[in-house]
Amino acid sequence: MTTDLKMKNVIAIFDIGKTNKKFLLFDESMKLVFQQEEEFEEVADDEGFLCDDIERFETWMWQLIRQTINSGEFNVKGINFSTYGASLVYLDENGKRLTPVYNYLKPMPENVLEGFYDAYGGVEEFSRKTASPALGMLNSGLQILWLKKNKTERYQKVKNILHFPQYLSYLFTGKIVSEYTSIGCHTAMWDFDKQKYHNWLADEGISLPDPIANSSTFDVEIEGKNIKVGIGIHDSSASLVPYFMASKEPFILISTGTWGIFMNPFNSEALTTEQLKNDSLCYMSIQQKQVKSSRLFMGHIHDVNVKRISEYFGVGEKHFRQVKVNEALIDSYINGAEKVFFESGIPSDFTDIKVDLSQFSTFDEAYHRFLFDLVQESMDSLKLIIPDNDKSSMVYVSGGFTRNARYMTMLQKLMPGRTVVPSEIDNASALGAAMVVWEKAFNTGIPEFKL
Repeated sequence: MTTDLKMKNVIAIFDIGKTNKKFLLFDESMKLVFQQEEEFEEVADDEGFLCDDIERFETWMWQLIRQTINSGEFNVKGINFSTYGASLVYLDENGKRLTPVYNYLKPMPENVLEGFYDAYGGVEEFSRKTASPALGMLNSGLQILWLKKNKTERYQKVKNILHFPQYLSYLFTGKIVSEYTSIGCHTAMWDFDKQKYHNWLADEGISLPDPIANSSTFDVEIEGKNIKVGIGIHDSSASLVPYFMASKEPFILISTGTWGIFMNPFNSEALTTEQLKNDSLCYMSIQQKQVKSSRLFMGHIHDVNVKRISEYFGVGEKHFRQVKVNEALIDSYINGAEKVFFESGIPSDFTDIKVDLSQFSTFDEAYHRFLFDLVQESMDSLKLIIPDNDKSSMVYVSGGFTRNARYMTMLQKLMPGRTVVPSEIDNASALGAAMVVWEKAFNTGIPEFKL
C-alpha cells in the first residue's frame, strides 16, 4: 500500500443539500481534488410525508469515508459536514435515532401553536426576538413542540436532540454537541436580544447542549487512522466563511440560484416587524454574530418568465444567454422608466402574464426590460438588509447569475457607490466547512486565495 508520505493530505466534506448530496476532498492548497454527487429518492415518514432516506444516506457516508481512507491515494486528515437547516434528529437513551429526519415542508398542525406566541409577547415580538419569521415547521425548534404534542409516546423516549449537521458528526464521534450557526437559522430557539436559548425551551422542559465553536474537532479512529472530525455547520453560514477569511473590509454577499439569498454579516440592527413581514431573517456567523438576510425566488422567477417571453418571440428558452448588454437601454430605465413587470407585485405563480409583450419589438428588448425589473426586486431585497449607515463597499455575487452579464451590469448600475464582484469561489459552503477545521486538521494556516 502507498505510504502516507506519498498520499495527498485532504479534508473530506459532506455537503448536504435537500436535492444533491456531495462528498468533496480539498487538499492543503485548497484545491478540490475529488467530488462525488448523489441524489437519493425520498421516502415516506411515519405519516406518509416525503423525507430524506437517512438510513441509505448514513450507509453512503460510511462507505465513502472507508473507501477514501483505504484508497491509497488520499490521507484523510479531517472530516466536516455542511447541511441544510431546519431539521432535527431525536436520540433515545441508548443514542439510537428515534424518528425519521422529518421534512421541514410538512404542514404544522394548528393545535401545536395554540396560545404559544401569546405566551411570549405575541407573534411579532417573538419573531423579532428570535429573528425567525413564523414559518411553521421551518422553525425547527417548533418541531420539538410538534413531536411533544402529537407523538407524546415517542417524545417521552427522547434523551438528546441534535441539529442535522451535528447528527452527521455524531455518527462518527458519538458526541452530543450544538453550535451557533444551526441554532441561529430561523429555528425560534435563540434569543438574539440576550444571546442565549429562548426561555420557552426551559419552560417546556427542553434541554439542549450549550453551543461550542465551529472550529471544534474530536479525534476519531477510522480504519486505523486518527482523524479530526468537526461538529458540522449550517450551509448558509458556511458559505460566508471564505469571504470572512479573505475580505479585508465589510461586504454584502448575494448567493444566486433558484433562490437569491442576500446576506449582510455587518448589520447588527435588530430585525423590524416590517423586515420580518418581507421574508427577512437572521442567520448566525461562526463569530456568533447575526447575519441579516433576505431572500427572493429569483432563479425560478427568471426561468418561468423567460419561458413565456421566449415562446412569444419564437426563440429557444436558452436564447437569453446570447443577448448582448445594451447599456443605452438600461440607462433609459434608470433615468425614469416605470417598472413594467411586477408593477403590482410578484404573482403567486411568479409569471407576470399581465404584461402585454406586444409593446416590445424584439426578444432582446423584452428580456432587458424583464431582467431590469427583476434586478429592481433584488434591490428591494438588498434594502431590507442594508442600513443607512452601512459601510460595505464590496458586493460579492456567487452562483448562476454571475454568468449573466446583463444582470451583473444592471446590478452595478443600481449600486454606483459599491463595487459588484462576481465570486470565483465554487462549492462555497463545502469550502467554508473545510476552513473552520483547517488548522486543526492540517496543523497549518489557511493558504491565500482569490474571492
